[in-house]
Amino acid sequence: MTELIQSQLMDPFRIGLIVALVYTMFRTRAATGTAIPLALGVVFVAVILPTTNPPRAGTVTDAVLAGLVSNLIILGIVLALAMIVRRLRG
Repeated sequence: MTELIQSQLMDPFRIGLIVALVYTMFRTRAATGTAIPLALGVVFVAVILPTTNPPRAGTVTDAVLAGLVSNLIILGIVLALAMIVRRLRG
């Protein structure tokens, strides 16, 4: 399970989807809020990637659960970086 999470944390497609999710959340925050779109986006990315590209080792359920963990870690990093950038811009 640890190897699966590590490989997902280094997946550039997953990182790109989470970055796009945060960017979209900031642009549509007034209309949709923040918590629900982020939560649904994290779940969507965690489910769609293993189902379209089945894991070599383990089951799809393991990959989805590991995806939730890795997506939340990536989301935390991206949100922290986004907040830093927004504060530096003024």
